[in-house]
Amino acid sequence: MPGSRKAKAAETEAALKAAARRVFDRIGYLNTKITDITAEAGRAAGSFYNHFASKEELLESLLADMLAAGDRIVETDSTHDPDFTNREAIRWHIAQYWRFFRANQSVVIALQQAALVDQRFADRLSTLLEPDLRDLADHIRQAGVAEPAAVALAVSSMWHRFAYALLVDRNPLVEGITDDEAIELLTDLTHRGLSGK
Repeated sequence: MPGSRKAKAAETEAALKAAARRVFDRIGYLNTKITDITAEAGRAAGSFYNHFASKEELLESLLADMLAAGDRIVETDSTHDPDFTNREAIRWHIAQYWRFFRANQSVVIALQQAALVDQRFADRLSTLLEPDLRDLADHIRQAGVAEPAAVALAVSSMWHRFAYALLVDRNPLVEGITDDEAIELLTDLTHRGLSGK
């Protein structure tokens, strides 16, 4: 039956993605082999290639899922405000990013690892993330900031690096800082940087 085959294929793809997240979390993206993913998913090794051409393509698919989930939040959350002259609007975006990073930490790390060792993947990753960066630049443009695209890149880099230092590296300089404190700190830095106050 075509419907049941399609459902089985979707189930296998979801199992491979979930397994990849677990394996990336355990041993890291660079150490993960496709057979590690299929074994974790309880699937035959060859089943991987029915869904993904490579480990990089699987990683791109995980990113696409994450970005789509983020878009759904923006579309459905009535408290979303793109006005970056408003401190609370900035805080909302930082809080969403922080939750996104925390919920998808193994994939975020995997994306960074893949980009470090493969320039083609790094270029592809930049392309995939560009729409979100443009959205951030549009929010920043509304605050009357010159060079909004460059500022968006700088701001998003700051958010990402601080989240990485706190949540992944567990840098002793930020030991003991809670999620709320981190979000407030980034909100203050971003708001003051954009407003000049």
